[in-house]
Amino acid sequence: MKPKEIIEIIPTKQIFVGDPKALVTLMEYGDYESEACAKANEVVKQLLEDFKGKIRFNFRHFPLTKIHQRSLKAAEASVAAAQEGKFWEMHNILFANRKTLGTTSLKLHSLEAGITSKKFLDDLVNATYGWQVQGDLKEGIDKGIKDVPAFFINGEPLNAKPTYENLSKAINSALRQLKRKLATKQRA
Repeated sequence: MKPKEIIEIIPTKQIFVGDPKALVTLMEYGDYESEACAKANEVVKQLLEDFKGKIRFNFRHFPLTKIHQRSLKAAEASVAAAQEGKFWEMHNILFANRKTLGTTSLKLHSLEAGITSKKFLDDLVNATYGWQVQGDLKEGIDKGIKDVPAFFINGEPLNAKPTYENLSKAINSALRQLKRKLATKQRA
């Protein structure tokens, strides 16, 4: 009997876009079928451009399956894409196509994202990455999240609407706090 192959899965908490060494981490819990999350995704794209080198972004899954029946499979599809280094391509395609997230559509979206795995569809059908999504969901619930999008800046919740203005203010505030801490350390 040959030993079962252990497959290392890249979890969403290790997937970032932006400067990997950035001092400010912007994290969002979201749902691919949510209109509000799709709008927030456009805001995040702008923030990544405007704060280039100063922030990094991490997206965590919080599918609201009671109102968005296809959000769970879409989240699994993004985790599957991450295994080929295509998380962000799939992430943006899913938001752009949030009205068509059935299994057949997800397979087409995966091709558009550049996924080459022949097992993609099997992985979706078999919920291979379902526990990854459930892990994000549980972590979000533990943080008190009830609705999406829910943003955190360096672990602190954004208690305002996730507009460009509010997120920019929060990022600038976090950057100022870090500069003050550095200045205090240098004086000590």
